[in-house]
Amino acid sequence: MVDVADVFRRFAPGYQAAHGAAMPPSHRRAIADILACRTEALGGHLERCTGCGAEVLNFHACRNRSCPQCHGEQTRAWLEKRQAEMLPCPYFHVTVTVPEELRAALRTHQRDGYGALMTAAAEAIIEVARDPRHVGGTVGVLAVLHTWTQQLHFHPHVHCLVTGGGVSGDGDTWHPARPDFLVPTRALGKAVRGRFRAAFARRCPGVILPAGAWRKPWVVHITPWGAGEQAVLDYLARYTFRIALTNRRLVDLDEHTVAFQYTDRPTGSRRICRVSGHEFMRRYLQHVLPTGFHKVRYFGLWHPSKRAQAQRVRHALLLDHRPAPAPLADTIADAAVDPDPACAAGPTASVVPPVRLCPLCRHGHLVVVRRVSPIRSMGP
Repeated sequence: MVDVADVFRRFAPGYQAAHGAAMPPSHRRAIADILACRTEALGGHLERCTGCGAEVLNFHACRNRSCPQCHGEQTRAWLEKRQAEMLPCPYFHVTVTVPEELRAALRTHQRDGYGALMTAAAEAIIEVARDPRHVGGTVGVLAVLHTWTQQLHFHPHVHCLVTGGGVSGDGDTWHPARPDFLVPTRALGKAVRGRFRAAFARRCPGVILPAGAWRKPWVVHITPWGAGEQAVLDYLARYTFRIALTNRRLVDLDEHTVAFQYTDRPTGSRRICRVSGHEFMRRYLQHVLPTGFHKVRYFGLWHPSKRAQAQRVRHALLLDHRPAPAPLADTIADAAVDPDPACAAGPTASVVPPVRLCPLCRHGHLVVVRRVSPIRSMGP
């Protein structure tokens, strides 16, 4: 089975030789982490089965957010925390896409451009939803940045989970949204466009953006997402921890090319995209976010400064109805992340992995025998 690390081992040296001086630190770090993930370079634990006596060596994961092998247990723990914060109400999924004319500027000014896009999308939703003709209150918005298409092309867009209702200005009244309707898409598109233009100008005052981006309507999609905590967990698992490409989409690797599956949107059929190794590296790494950039942000009723108010609203809504969430294991299955508990341990982790069934006999439990130290280069 081909995985991203195999591709990197074959093509990363040549790619770094060609672009090493111009590569951002985040790209170099992603390459190094993905190559080291689940190898002796990061160390691990030696475990022995209490039944058959077999020994299993589990290496640590790199925990890089661009690595397709990481974050299984981290995802589970994060979702459990979010369960206590979400509101038992209907939700909407809003997608805001940047026009093609602006993609070059966002690629060049990623930190400022991505931040301006996420803020503009969320604040525009809050602004339009406050109109008494629509919701009439402050909604909660959870924004997640994605930058890719199925074929790994550069396509910045923001996915927003929005509460199907908002709280009044005094914080005492909950205004539910109408069934299957949040706000008008045309009005929202205009609001996002105006706010992004102003925000980008503040962050990058010397950059001139193409005039055509302000004359065309911005693409905005709004769809109902369901109700209750389970709707939130499904959304978070599907969008929050997704990366540009998972290992299971890779189908072939040879000396010069890489092939991976993608879904053709017009027909819904599965197709194969084959590109050179150098082109694959370029496409994959362009979706590695700047170091320290937060791809998940909270706005409106979900802003950290509104936690007390959001908790009061949650308690009030729970008095009317409390849906029973499904098990987290079912939710995480759709997140395209590795469920291996070893993912929780990084190269400096001190937490011992939880007891697991032996993969050989399926009866005994694996017990940690000793730690395996990471391989480090010798000092002078």
